[in-house]
Amino acid sequence: MKKIGLLPRIAIAIVMGIVIGNVLPEGWVRVFVTFNYVFSQFLGFLIPLIIIGLVTPAIADIGRSAGRLLLLTVGLAYADTILAGLLAFGTGTMLFPQLIDTEASLAVEKAETLLPYFKLEIPAILDVMAALVSSFVIGIGIAYTDAHSLKKGFSEFRTIIEKTIQVAIIPLLPLYIFGIFLSMTFTGEAYHILVVFAKIICIIFVLHIFIIAYEFLIAGVFSRKNPLRLVMNMMPAYLTALGTSSSAATIPVTLRQAKKNGVSDEIASFCIPLCATIHLSGSMMKITCCALTVCFISGLPHDLPLFLHFIMILGVCMVAAPGVPGGAVMAALGPLAGILGFSPEAQALIIALYIAMDSFGTACNVTGDGALAIIIDRLHKSSKDEINPH
Repeated sequence: MKKIGLLPRIAIAIVMGIVIGNVLPEGWVRVFVTFNYVFSQFLGFLIPLIIIGLVTPAIADIGRSAGRLLLLTVGLAYADTILAGLLAFGTGTMLFPQLIDTEASLAVEKAETLLPYFKLEIPAILDVMAALVSSFVIGIGIAYTDAHSLKKGFSEFRTIIEKTIQVAIIPLLPLYIFGIFLSMTFTGEAYHILVVFAKIICIIFVLHIFIIAYEFLIAGVFSRKNPLRLVMNMMPAYLTALGTSSSAATIPVTLRQAKKNGVSDEIASFCIPLCATIHLSGSMMKITCCALTVCFISGLPHDLPLFLHFIMILGVCMVAAPGVPGGAVMAALGPLAGILGFSPEAQALIIALYIAMDSFGTACNVTGDGALAIIIDRLHKSSKDEINPH
């Protein structure tokens, strides 16, 4: 029997939470509220470890091969990722207040009124910012001192974290989200949340098309080629990512299609695997939209300086996240809690909303990798021509 994917499992959990929440007595609902409390404590404990386990070895790997081409690729990938986040914030600020009604704004708060039977506190060993700074210091230190043993240790630690996410977090997420929607249904608020979700998903879909469009318009200007032809050549990579929801699994197809767009073998072989790890415009756009939605629903602050801080930190935290199922949203839990002040219930809503559009974000990421490769190839050729004029 074929294993059911994460998205169908979460969809089933939401439906079951709504259906069962209408008939289950309060005593049984509180059982799931208790599970959710313990699970959220465990998740909070893991967040700093996830940041250290994923970001540290990623920075160590990037730092080893530091050079002009690497800095150019990282700089452009990060800038585009931040731009996608700001685009999502600007769009959401204009449109979301009209889409989110006042009853939905009270939904999360009401869902939190049911108390667990007991509380098990699991304090994190570091806060989010300390974990991020530690990752930078250790990662850069490994890169510049050639600390092979330490590098191997953190690579093995990354494997432990990835396995923990795959075995202990991802399988329990549907049950966690079931508990959230069960309690929301019991308090009569699930319907309002689902209506908001449907509206936001439509906006996210339109935004991911817009991001691909502007990326290839810029690539077309740099390469002096037809942007429509360039993006059509990347469609096999887009469709592969749509089916696999994995940037890493799509690399061979993305590489082939980038070369079809005229990118040199040297640049394509360098940029495409690297961008699959660091260029996350689609994921950034989705998480920013989801976070802004929950801010409106929960009545949390959502001003530009706060979200700019969140977006810039998130752009770093998501490094190497594509290698883990649900990695981007897992990496986002730290900034969501530490910067935006999200509760465990709000984080669960982010996970559900994000995963509902997971494959489209991945498709946006990898298709944009092809556009970045075209731009970098053109800039690289121009710099070579300046150094060696004919």
